[in-house]
Amino acid sequence: MPACTTSPHVLAGVIARLNAPDYDRWAAQIRAAGGCRQPIHLRGKVEYHDRATGRLLHRYTTRHEPDGVLRLPCKTRRASRCPACAEIYRADTYHLIRAGLIGGKGVPESVTAHPTLFITLTAPSFGTVHSRCEKNGKVLPCHARRNAETCPHGRVMSCTVKHRPDDPHLGESLCPDCYDYTGSVLFNALAPLLWKRFADSLRRRLAKLGGLTLKDLREHLTLSFAKVAEYQRRGVVHFHAVIRLDGPGGPAASPPSWATTDVLTQVVQYAAKAVTATVPAYDDQPERVLRWGEQLDTRPITLDGDLTDQAVAGYIAKYATKAAECVGTLDRRISPLDNLDAYNLREHPKRLIAECLRLGAIGDLADLRLVNWAHMLGFRGHFSTRSRRYSTTLGELRAARENHARDHEITTGRLPLFEEDTVLVVSEWTYAGKGYSVGDQIIAAAITGTRVPGMAGDTR
Repeated sequence: MPACTTSPHVLAGVIARLNAPDYDRWAAQIRAAGGCRQPIHLRGKVEYHDRATGRLLHRYTTRHEPDGVLRLPCKTRRASRCPACAEIYRADTYHLIRAGLIGGKGVPESVTAHPTLFITLTAPSFGTVHSRCEKNGKVLPCHARRNAETCPHGRVMSCTVKHRPDDPHLGESLCPDCYDYTGSVLFNALAPLLWKRFADSLRRRLAKLGGLTLKDLREHLTLSFAKVAEYQRRGVVHFHAVIRLDGPGGPAASPPSWATTDVLTQVVQYAAKAVTATVPAYDDQPERVLRWGEQLDTRPITLDGDLTDQAVAGYIAKYATKAAECVGTLDRRISPLDNLDAYNLREHPKRLIAECLRLGAIGDLADLRLVNWAHMLGFRGHFSTRSRRYSTTLGELRAARENHARDHEITTGRLPLFEEDTVLVVSEWTYAGKGYSVGDQIIAAAITGTRVPGMAGDTR
């Protein structure tokens, strides 16, 4: 059991649960939830009726379950909220991405011959921040500059420290008063629009190089992709994406002979420089044009070498379970009435959040909903997305897992075997809460081998 300091009330709860007559069933629910930190409680029933006669064949009700509820995993993707459920999401994303590279899950193996790139689209600079750089395995000074300039606020724009990977100064601006917090927030807010225009530009450029109209392109070529957003330590997002060229209809067909890896590389480089997003003028500020950063990484994916299908799938899947918490912000919505000083935030994310709240109060920027997304530093897009024909879907992967679990329930006798066409299923469910009491959480952690958040021994 995790080491922790508990009150007599908590210990009494632990003892009561362990001595409860339905403890074994409660423990079985906990194991079935897979170590979820915040399981969802449902109250209700499921009935199976014969379609022809209306006769009740089988009924399941939570009335006989411990506490009268069924506990199910929360299925969040965010590792900061539930590592166990996020690990399932990460594994599903890994298989989804890899299937689009080597085949499987309904994708033919011939997809390995299609031109495919792994690209990284970065954000522009909004000011100098503390960073960690290595060269030939040696850590370099952060910003060592001879005759470094002194900014208008009296700070010398230089840093000779060789930062550790866990140095809290990483990502902090050398001069917070010089840093363009407005630009950083607005870029995050418009990053999804930049991506959409980037993808549209790819298609238009491919059509032009193939001597086709955009409308006719779909009859010859399909652009497939899967992407994930990652927060840099300075608080701006950049996108990692797999981009693949298929024939008409998707991966089952080969692309035309002129659609090569070199052509795809050229098209990506063109589109990354061509697209922009404009922030309209507001108050006394002129309109602002935002674009991708100068750094653009485009590399072909191979079955062997440095950038394999496994490496790419693992990289994208890892970031699919993360969000802005790696920058040091909060993992929940922030109210304009919240006292940011009370949250012990680093100065840099605190200023970014404050800028979201300030800009969100401006009527001309209301469509960006910056107040709602202040905890995400302005970013309001989906973290992990894919085009329709890239590969399988998360829904299909989850359905396969649910079918497997259902087959197991039938095999073990917990569910009867019915002909689906002859059975009418009627279900009634209501939400009854989530999570654990402190005592239950301690026991659940011991059962699943996880750690109790906020108690001794918890490193998450």
